[in-house]
Amino acid sequence: MKIKEKEMSFLDHLEVFRWHLVRSFSYVLIFAILAFVYKDFVFDKVLLAPKNPDFPTYRFFCNLSDWLGLGDLLCFGNHKWSLHSFTMSGQFSTHIITSLFAGLVIAFPCVIWELWRFIKPALYAKETKIAKGVVFFTSILFSLGVLFGYYLVAPLSVNFLGSYQVSSYVSNSIGLSSFVSTVTTISFANGLIFELPMFVYFLTKIGLLTPEFMRRYRKHAIVLTLVLSAIITPPDVTSQILVSLPLIILYEISINISKRVLKNQEKNET
Repeated sequence: MKIKEKEMSFLDHLEVFRWHLVRSFSYVLIFAILAFVYKDFVFDKVLLAPKNPDFPTYRFFCNLSDWLGLGDLLCFGNHKWSLHSFTMSGQFSTHIITSLFAGLVIAFPCVIWELWRFIKPALYAKETKIAKGVVFFTSILFSLGVLFGYYLVAPLSVNFLGSYQVSSYVSNSIGLSSFVSTVTTISFANGLIFELPMFVYFLTKIGLLTPEFMRRYRKHAIVLTLVLSAIITPPDVTSQILVSLPLIILYEISINISKRVLKNQEKNET
């Protein structure tokens, strides 16, 4: 049973929501400042690491190639191009934008927690119990998506796009902002994509989605997945496949989640 509290007007709710936003922004700002201060670690050890031939992804594929007896077929990462900043304020601007992005990624669980704190009072006790762990699972899925994008999709995209040439007369000279935006965009987009099971869970709970509906439109979902992968990844087939495959797997997992939710609802009603 829902415990009624003091009735709040729309402006009261707006004021409460505003403070949740303020706290969320404060978390992002705090982590952004830390990322700004420790720029050597953020850039050298994290963002620019996929340019290093010793990056774990490159070592993994090279070891896999050796294990399969393919020689150096899957060995890559020895980039012959260099990074440049083409404008006077390029490095400083990239530093600020990257710090804000890092703050958002690190503070994501805190932001979700603040959003949950705002929504929770409007739920019934039974609904609150059902949604228990939402912050934990949302944060875990987002982190897995970011790691997947950073360690798999981003380095393969960097390797393909950085080494691609239309002619031997044209050499690649990559802009710093372009490189950083590629790595960050891919990582963040994959983090959001991995939230699909959570979206399906809640849409099923409120009756807007059913497993039958998802099965019926599976083919449409696959086409939409390929289109979405083409939008959020660089224009190379490898990256699109690497993004679309987990999306399709997550879609199948989400069907089972939706089925389980409905089954539990029917069980509770009887």
